[in-house]
Amino acid sequence: MAAMLDTNAFDTGTLRLFDEVATSGSFTAAAELLGYTQSAVSRRIAALERAAGGPLFDRLARGVRLTPAGAVLHRHAVAVLDRLGRAGEELAAIHGGRGGTLRV
Repeated sequence: MAAMLDTNAFDTGTLRLFDEVATSGSFTAAAELLGYTQSAVSRRIAALERAAGGPLFDRLARGVRLTPAGAVLHRHAVAVLDRLGRAGEELAAIHGGRGGTLRV
């Protein structure tokens, strides 16, 4: 039987951080962009890797690169973040009177 992953660790803030590290290829660049310290980014990614069951990044001399597991999680993280963004846009449209169902 496969080990259960701690998917509770996959909160949206962590997924956004993970996406930024994957996109920038750097803990330092992600930290600067998101207003974290590099050590805070490193700790959060390490916790995400524990929850995911293994390494998500290969640490290189200059930056990081997604592992195969990291690439899988990144694909899902991007989809989740995109869906949440679209949900927010739809809710804002409804509350702003620009969307929803019109009944006459």
